[in-house]
Amino acid sequence: MVGQRMFVALVPPDEAVADLDRLLEPRRDVGDLRWTDPAQVHVTLAFLAEVEDRRLDDLVERLERAAARRTAFEAAIAGGGAFPNAARARVVWAGLDLDDDGRTQLDHLATGCRAAAGRAGIAVDGQRFRPHLTIGRTRVPGEVSHWVRLLDGYAGPRWTADRITLVASHLGEGPRGRPRYESVAELPLGG
Repeated sequence: MVGQRMFVALVPPDEAVADLDRLLEPRRDVGDLRWTDPAQVHVTLAFLAEVEDRRLDDLVERLERAAARRTAFEAAIAGGGAFPNAARARVVWAGLDLDDDGRTQLDHLATGCRAAAGRAGIAVDGQRFRPHLTIGRTRVPGEVSHWVRLLDGYAGPRWTADRITLVASHLGEGPRGRPRYESVAELPLGG
């Protein structure tokens, strides 16, 4: 049985994403990046390639408990970089500015979300958690140091991270053949 493609995300508020978008919008015609739709900008806490329908309720309950164990924290979109590096980038990303408590909360939140999925019998894809917001992808590995320098000087408005979102990703159903995201559940931090 093939399941749904899903991920657990920390989604910045519209105002924070709009501020970043104001920096990027006038520059988007330069270069060869496929830009992430601002409405889809998020920090992936756990990527779940196949979630069977029969496991969904258990997953939501376990994610709710994981979120309840964490407290809200302050964050700002700031800085950026490229994966794997600026010389041969596949992904350009914006970072998060977090104090020590926020970084601890976010790390524990990602660990808790991944553990919740595992306990629900769902495999978690991906490597070590590295918090970032993907803002663009290259068609072929390329030099993006100019984007990294631009993002290095960026610091957006502070906001309170107070919930996580379970998102279904429907491949090819969005504009220009991109994924369409559907919010399945929003789960508050701290219960």
